[in-house]
Amino acid sequence: MLDAPARTRPRPSGGGAAAARRDAGGFRLGLALATALPLAFLGVFFAWPVASIVGQGLLTDGVLDLSGFGEVFSRSRTWRVVALTLGQATLGTLGAVVMGIPGAYVLYRTRFPGQRFARALVMVPFVMPTVVVGVAFRSLLAPGGALGFLGLDGTFAAIVLALVFFNYGVVVRTVGSTWSHLDERPGEAAQALGASPWRAFRSVTLPALAPAVASAAAVVFLYCAAAFGVVLVLGGRRFGTIETEIYLQTTQFFDLRAAAVLSITQLVVVVSALSLAASARTRNERALRMAAAAEGAVGGAHPWRRGDLPATLATAFVVATLIVLPIAALVVRSLRTPDGWGLRNYAGLAGTGGVLVVPVWEALGNSLRVALDATVIAVVVGAAVAVVLSRRPRRPVGRRALRALDTLFMLPLGVSAVTVGFGFLITLNRPPLDLRSSLILIPIAQAVVAIPLVIRTTLPVLRAIDERVHEAAAVLGASPRQVFRFVDLPVLGRSLGLAVGFAFAISLGEFGATAFLARPDRPTLPVVIFRLIGRPGEENLGMALAASVVLAAVTTGVMALAERLRVRGASEL
Repeated sequence: MLDAPARTRPRPSGGGAAAARRDAGGFRLGLALATALPLAFLGVFFAWPVASIVGQGLLTDGVLDLSGFGEVFSRSRTWRVVALTLGQATLGTLGAVVMGIPGAYVLYRTRFPGQRFARALVMVPFVMPTVVVGVAFRSLLAPGGALGFLGLDGTFAAIVLALVFFNYGVVVRTVGSTWSHLDERPGEAAQALGASPWRAFRSVTLPALAPAVASAAAVVFLYCAAAFGVVLVLGGRRFGTIETEIYLQTTQFFDLRAAAVLSITQLVVVVSALSLAASARTRNERALRMAAAAEGAVGGAHPWRRGDLPATLATAFVVATLIVLPIAALVVRSLRTPDGWGLRNYAGLAGTGGVLVVPVWEALGNSLRVALDATVIAVVVGAAVAVVLSRRPRRPVGRRALRALDTLFMLPLGVSAVTVGFGFLITLNRPPLDLRSSLILIPIAQAVVAIPLVIRTTLPVLRAIDERVHEAAAVLGASPRQVFRFVDLPVLGRSLGLAVGFAFAISLGEFGATAFLARPDRPTLPVVIFRLIGRPGEENLGMALAASVVLAAVTTGVMALAERLRVRGASEL
């Protein structure tokens, strides 16, 4: 029925018809450029460096040599690394999902004072630099820390807890966004027929939430499997993962063959997780559209009531112990000095010597400048891709092409940033792209990592636009370009605030690729923090803690500002 107006729309004649054809052709050309230019960017600054690293390890005198797979997988260490990667990703995902579902209910299904602040608080860990997360948990679990008595410092459990801390907000936001649109009446009817609240949730609500839970779980698994800074700080070589093993094989053992084999192994895991995420995301978006169609009769969130007490207590406990406590421990430990309590660690950030080639405040300035450049690149490229992916082609081949494009631009989330950074050094070192001495090299590497998050932030908003709005505009005589300008573009503009915040925060804390590319005289703050951690001495540790607090405060401030600009629906990561 919705197609009928389009069929009866009067067609312009004469010069008007020619102008309409030109306009439609111009719009198609714009979409083609919005597809081709990002693909070229991805090809040059992601596919080429990664392929070069893989080729370095798998080609012998220009001939494909797969004997490296047998050699690498004959090592017991390789199987141990793969098992640890899958183990930490599985446990981290389960922990985040189990803890996140009650939080999604409380923060998105109920209404209470301070709700906006609570929503922003649970997302703070996700935008904290991974190095800072590692430092925060070390300060919490180390002897003398608030939870030092548990004996978890340097254990596998510490890594899993840190990963749950990092990804808890992803589950809360993704599941909560869907939950806020669900119709409560089926669950209420089940309870009226004698079902307990738990049985009604298990048999009615949870199946409705399944697409959102699956989407969140797939994304969290991807983040956990590709964790770098957290594992490097908390686990070192003892609990290495594929990501950290690639770093060690590349930087310490110079074994490019082993690094290439591990990169391909990681790529297989990533593609599998992305396929599951794409499938779950499609079902989740379909569920959201169905809920939106009936939203006028649903009513959304309800005021907090006594029956919400169990979920509220569970959420309060998780937020207090898993989110607030590590951050508080980091701040408290940064104020502890050999001479007592004070700001000596922060004062030391202004000096140089030892690890500090430049003052930490200068390193922070470097980080801010690099993050700003990376954000501009990521937002321009990511927004263009989101516009293309938001199209709704009628032919199956078009839909399959868009799904393939979506998967391609998600790959940087799971491919080792170490691989990308090292690939830059061996590919972008000769004309016509000799960028080794260019200041744009690090922003490009960080933009590659941030682009998927820009897409995931803006795309759900564009896809949520009711197709009937487009059809109504067309019936009124609007050209495709005008429909995009007056319908899609304003919605995209409102969603860019959060996208900018995510891109800036992620770029600010990026460590894997930057560790390879940063020049000694122009380090970023995460690189300086990691160098301070690696040096013995209470003074170096104190400055690392203080620098971590500074970096966490800056990223939190950026996300708090972006959260104020958040548009409804821009919640999927």
